[in-house]
Amino acid sequence: MNEHTNQLINETSPYLLQHAHNPVDWYPWGPEALEKARTENKPILLSVGYSACHWCHVMAHESFEDPATADLMNKLFINIKVDREERPDIDKIYQTAHSLLTQRPGGWPLTVFMTPDDQVPFFAGTYFPNEPRHGMPSFIDLMQRIVDFLASRETEIRKQNASLVNALQSIAAPVEAPGTPGSQPLDTARQQLEKGFDEKHGGFGTAPKFPHPTNIERLLRHWAGTGGQDRRALHMAVFTLEQMARGGMYDQLGGGFCRYSVDDRWMIPHFEKMLYDNGALLALYAEAWAATGNPLFRRSCEQTAAWVMREMQAESGGYYSSLDADSEGEEGKFYVWTPETVKELLEEAEYALIARHFGLDRPANFEGHWHFHVYRTREQLAQEFSLDPATVDSRLASAIGKLFAARTQRVHPGRDDKVLTSWNGLMIRGMACAGRYLGETNWIDSAGRAVDFIREHLWQDGRLLATYKDGRAHLNAYLDDHVYLLDGLLELLQARWRDSDLLFAIELAEVVLEHFRDPAGGFFFTSDDHETLIQRPKPNHDDATPSGNGVAAKVLSRLGHLLGESPYLEAAEQTLKGLWTSIEQMPHGHASLLVALEESLSPVQTVIVRGSGAALDTWKHRLNSGYAPRRIAFAIPESEHVLPGVLAERKPQEEVLAYICSGLTCSAPVTDFAEFEKHLSTTEAPRTDE
Repeated sequence: MNEHTNQLINETSPYLLQHAHNPVDWYPWGPEALEKARTENKPILLSVGYSACHWCHVMAHESFEDPATADLMNKLFINIKVDREERPDIDKIYQTAHSLLTQRPGGWPLTVFMTPDDQVPFFAGTYFPNEPRHGMPSFIDLMQRIVDFLASRETEIRKQNASLVNALQSIAAPVEAPGTPGSQPLDTARQQLEKGFDEKHGGFGTAPKFPHPTNIERLLRHWAGTGGQDRRALHMAVFTLEQMARGGMYDQLGGGFCRYSVDDRWMIPHFEKMLYDNGALLALYAEAWAATGNPLFRRSCEQTAAWVMREMQAESGGYYSSLDADSEGEEGKFYVWTPETVKELLEEAEYALIARHFGLDRPANFEGHWHFHVYRTREQLAQEFSLDPATVDSRLASAIGKLFAARTQRVHPGRDDKVLTSWNGLMIRGMACAGRYLGETNWIDSAGRAVDFIREHLWQDGRLLATYKDGRAHLNAYLDDHVYLLDGLLELLQARWRDSDLLFAIELAEVVLEHFRDPAGGFFFTSDDHETLIQRPKPNHDDATPSGNGVAAKVLSRLGHLLGESPYLEAAEQTLKGLWTSIEQMPHGHASLLVALEESLSPVQTVIVRGSGAALDTWKHRLNSGYAPRRIAFAIPESEHVLPGVLAERKPQEEVLAYICSGLTCSAPVTDFAEFEKHLSTTEAPRTDE
């Protein structure tokens, strides 16, 4: 190792590799760094971030690339750099510790100072500037004060550390009496979401606005659960989805959603694009299209799926992690325009529409530039310009195609090209769900290739690994890796049955039960053979991604009904009982667990169709033609042979045979298509033009 590199040079994370040439003596989290801190009795400076994070780049440029700052860091601390995407276990623990220490929410970059012998934090913050501003000290001044404080107040700090560890442990595994699940939280969540609903712009709360797909899904499911009676729940979901799809948080030219909007109107995003957001939103928009037939939702799916396959999927099949907010050192530069540039690229009639559509006839909305946001809908343009809708669509498509082609010549934002198992699970589900509802087999094939990649590279010796890059897979997989992938497999099996996918799903479920289960109910985030940290989290609350416990309870219940396996059903039931107090306290924060609760109280309809050829395709098409959130349906060709229990039987004289089950009770085999349709209609929400 030469003087221009540090210990991060051998890592796989693009984020860590970005810091491998800093003058800071960075170490990755691991035994070497932790032992060095103990041996030298130097406090640990832990910095957590990720490659698409704008303020992480700012702090890196201001402080970590500065020789004077680096010299002080190296003199005073053992410096550890963590990619929160590869080590969500560490991020979860120290974000929680930050909240306890500061009584404020955390974020990235996360900056934590820890005692050397036990990795317990005694001071934490996020971004610190290189000079005093905004009421914050300079990073150099802060570091010196931290060391002085530790030297003069060690006894006091040790006492605080003990209290912090106790608090972390009580948060991770609170002592709760098991509850008896009931339906009340479903209604309470619906009411809570309405209280936070933004009537004017959609979404929940005020800026910064995040998409919260689990909450929107909750409203859609609630509407379906009322047989279409709760039109208000449907409106909140649909209006929010429309506003997001028309806003600047959505890439109007290339598809895909940015992480959040900095304003109430969804106009200006934080420009990074994350795989996990887009996986969840792709599935959600497909479900909303199935429920409403809204062409905006279909178009959002088509553009987003195209973006995923074009920019986020490796030739080998795995999905990449994210795109940076910045290009050429400026946030959003890749995405913004001037009216003059746009006018040069388009015909006069095209520009007239685009200018009204995207607001080029209005003042600049982003630092002297124009970021596209739909001000006038296609319907409004048709009326305003006295054009038929087909002409409007055609001219907009032509104009958008030209602008997109021109944009591809720009310097693209950086891409984090590691493959994370958990986020791949979310995108596998998104692509399979959208492909199933919209009849796009290439999206389903894309999801299948990602599954094959994970099975080949990240499933080793009967255990799952968390991350892959440049031929190297490593790190024990977490709960989310297992259950998101299992959820994706169940969705893919509904889109296209493969025996190997069912067998893989069963293997994953068995690992979850053996290595993650808490006897008191629910699942820990890390396995029982994971590295020992100061906390073993048991997450139940939805964050930017769904709660691992919520997804675990749902997929184990569904797999249990598909296979008739009571251990899976019991584990799902125990999860709800063990986490019931948390669910009752804040229902709308546990939307993923509420899906499992809903399906526990009213078991899913499980439909299995067996047959071949065009007849099977006809029945399969009918299965996917409506929004039925409490139905799982599988069309199994005769060429596949790994079949669920008694459902493997088939009378050879029948062209297609369907079994329809509610819970663990199945109907007699159905061979008449009209009768088949009648059964399906009992679980479908009414199609609406909301």
